[in-house]
Amino acid sequence: MQKLDKKDLTLITQAQKVIEDNYDEVNFNHTVGAAVRCKSGNIYVGVNVYSLHGACAEQIAIGAAITNGERDFECIVAVRGKHGQEILPPCGNCRQMLSDYAPQCQVIVEYENGICKVSAIELLPFAYQVES
Repeated sequence: MQKLDKKDLTLITQAQKVIEDNYDEVNFNHTVGAAVRCKSGNIYVGVNVYSLHGACAEQIAIGAAITNGERDFECIVAVRGKHGQEILPPCGNCRQMLSDYAPQCQVIVEYENGICKVSAIELLPFAYQVES
């Protein structure tokens, strides 16, 4: 586990801003915001899209980064609530996606002693691997 730095605090702020701007208090279709920082320094954001087969905010943020030509991910965070007050760990699907796309990407999570970073692969130690 690693401590957060200024760049990580900026990442959290970006995730909070995107959910504050898009929070859906009526239907609760958008309740989670995410931000991913790429090794280029660029930050991409996303909100969850709720439906029977919805997409998590982390997936949307990574998709936005990939759409813009990014492939190297440095750090990601997801927040929940109208003001993004709760830091969320990735769900199982997002853990697998991070394992596939960015196993060394740092993930900001809340732990016993506060907020810290861990590598994506640490969150899914027995990840499914595609046969090669």
